[in-house]
Amino acid sequence: MKNHDKTMTAAGAVKLINDGEQIVTSHAAANPQVILRELVAQRERFSDLKIFHVLPVGYTDYLLPEYSGHFRHVTTFAGPASRSLVNAGLADFIPSFFRDVPGLLGDRVPVDVAVVNVSPPDADGYCSLGVACDYNVAAVENARRIVAQVNECMPRVGGRENAVHISRFDAIVPCADPLPEIPPPGASSAVESAIGQHIADLVKDGDTLQLGIGGIPDAVLGFLGDKKDLGIHSEMFSDGAVGLIRAGVVNGRRKTLMPGRHVATFLVGSRVLYDFVADNPDVVMLPVDRVNDPNVIAQNDNLVSINSCLEVDLSGQVNAESVAGRQFSGIGGQVDFIRGARMSRGGRSIIAMPSTAAKGTVSRIVANFSPGAVVTTSRCDVDHIVTEYGVASLRGCTLRQRAEALTAIAHPDFRNGLAEEFSRKWQ
Repeated sequence: MKNHDKTMTAAGAVKLINDGEQIVTSHAAANPQVILRELVAQRERFSDLKIFHVLPVGYTDYLLPEYSGHFRHVTTFAGPASRSLVNAGLADFIPSFFRDVPGLLGDRVPVDVAVVNVSPPDADGYCSLGVACDYNVAAVENARRIVAQVNECMPRVGGRENAVHISRFDAIVPCADPLPEIPPPGASSAVESAIGQHIADLVKDGDTLQLGIGGIPDAVLGFLGDKKDLGIHSEMFSDGAVGLIRAGVVNGRRKTLMPGRHVATFLVGSRVLYDFVADNPDVVMLPVDRVNDPNVIAQNDNLVSINSCLEVDLSGQVNAESVAGRQFSGIGGQVDFIRGARMSRGGRSIIAMPSTAAKGTVSRIVANFSPGAVVTTSRCDVDHIVTEYGVASLRGCTLRQRAEALTAIAHPDFRNGLAEEFSRKWQ
């Protein structure tokens, strides 16, 4: 590898990071684990190191609360590793659409050091940002220094827009660190299968899909085998999409933006996914401020967005990020894609969720949100709400019609109570 003067151990690279600075780390499965482990090893050097991340996957020990005297976290998404810190006041949460994160970097979020996980360089010296383009491009562009984990295990994905020249790096840490994997969830539950079937019935031949990861998205994909000429323009996709691409169901042939290309801004899955996307010319990775821009999304005719949430009230408001007034996740790309789908010719937005939570004791369809609940998606943006009991199509409906449609897809144990609550409020 060239640039030998910049090649060093992880310990040497971490010594280039100063206390009081702010670092920005690669996202999701591109989590720079080798450097982060060393950061924890050298934690006594730091009393106020700020770390910006969105949703780290894999190694997350640096987020343990016992290290809060060394590291202060800043995030736009309260995931499993950061949720308790955010709600304990040990991490700072920035409400933000995912598409806006690149614009925050270098502005509201200083980037003293970008810490990235990249592929080895090609013949021209370009390293791929691999499975996380999203805000990494902006982090690199705005960083005062760049520490790169040059990883033999990082696939080369998406071309030059998802790449950075090795000469840009201030520290190069060679490694062969396997990417963190999230295996497919396995067989769908009865509830997930019912939801998947309802959503699949809303998908038409030639549609372009925004997908996600987890039981419900995988259940949806399992019912799309008889569709034709589907496309992908999505914040991310995972293993479930690979089978449909290989089967020819997803081929992008009818896409009106980048036909024949599977477009995403980050990828998370198993080794099956990472091997599939490596050097695959049909997979295009672009920064999140392009992929998630509603004006770009809308250039895809018949764009179908599929998202999940925590609860929906009887007017159609969607809470996808808070529980009992506490931050549970974040806005992510939900609003980006719902609005893009609404602007798309023939587009549709779908919000899917099981009808109950807490082992059936709590309805996810509620008459009113509890105090402190966050409205992630407004009632004016929502097209379809789906549970295992059916589809509530809300566009153009009155408040009464919305309440009736949503009550009809609530769990039967809660329907009478919802009807009574609506009656008391509106009659």
